[in-house]
Amino acid sequence: MQNGGLMLQQQLSNHEGSTEVAKIFTAEELEKATNNFDESKIIGQGGYGTVYKGTLRDGRIVAIKKSHIIDQSQNEQFINEVVVLSQINHRNVVKLLGCCLETEVPLLVYEFITNGTLHHHIHNKSKASSLTWEIRLRIATETAGVLSYLHSAASTPIIHRDIKSTNILLDDSYTAKVSDFGTSRLVPQDQAGISTVVQGTIGYLDPEYLRSSQLTDKSDVYSFGVVLLELLTGEKVFSFDRIEEERNLSMCFLSAMKDNCLGKILDGCIVNEANIEQLNEVANLARRCLSVKGEERPTMKEVAMELEGMRRMTKHPCANDELDVEEAKNSPGETSNKSGYDFDVSGSMSVVSNTFPDQVGFAVHSGR
Repeated sequence: MQNGGLMLQQQLSNHEGSTEVAKIFTAEELEKATNNFDESKIIGQGGYGTVYKGTLRDGRIVAIKKSHIIDQSQNEQFINEVVVLSQINHRNVVKLLGCCLETEVPLLVYEFITNGTLHHHIHNKSKASSLTWEIRLRIATETAGVLSYLHSAASTPIIHRDIKSTNILLDDSYTAKVSDFGTSRLVPQDQAGISTVVQGTIGYLDPEYLRSSQLTDKSDVYSFGVVLLELLTGEKVFSFDRIEEERNLSMCFLSAMKDNCLGKILDGCIVNEANIEQLNEVANLARRCLSVKGEERPTMKEVAMELEGMRRMTKHPCANDELDVEEAKNSPGETSNKSGYDFDVSGSMSVVSNTFPDQVGFAVHSGR
């Protein structure tokens, strides 16, 4: 009752097939999996909670989200994540295995993703050099494919609302896995957007949404544009090391584009190996995603198609075949019900949300 069990039951009953993603684990199972939540099992931690690595009885390795405090808003995010995940069927989304309601605070159980967050790889010098342009372009394409699916192909359209590099996990093959759907919103088919309390992460947050409180799929497009900037530049989204008017990476990037000085801010790890023309194409795509007016931004379906087309040209530079629209829409493939967690937890979390220190919304807490 305390952890929203009745609310969850009611919500799931409204969505056919939802029970497939809502396996109920017992507290005993998860205690054994984590050696009674031993500190040595911690793989991520923040102001609102902790993520533990565990091993289930059948040998599966999992990540278990556990919040520090009991809070009604966190319970609502917990319920929201489970319900949203019942609508998602995509291989580039972290899979939710189930939940536990009988503990003092609710727990979420996910598949374990082995290689940390995109944020950690981009902003760690020793790791950034391993992210070749080909890998970065693939990560961008896979992430765009997820967002295109959420907006256009899910049974009910979904706006993620917190796309950022800490919510994109990587496996050992550097395959992207989008995580953290605690603040996501289902959008009725007949609505272009919804009015909400503004929530997101400063630096990634759509300025139009911030101003109007009207959340649309173009808000995700803006946030994705910022992720593209991180992949292109290797720079942090917000930094006091830059001059005041360019502390926000978006402003720094747009200023460089205006002055035709893109080369000065591109990550040196990729400039020497990549086709500069392709880097310019991605930069121009990012600029369109960052348009102040949402109506001037491309859709995520268009973004995914453009990136997939660039990847094809990278693999087959002499090929001039037209991009297959249907394949682009479904690429990468959608194969299983999935969800997300930030096991690296570069920000702390409520039950289901990881953010930076300057996050706007009711979950404000420290970051990496």
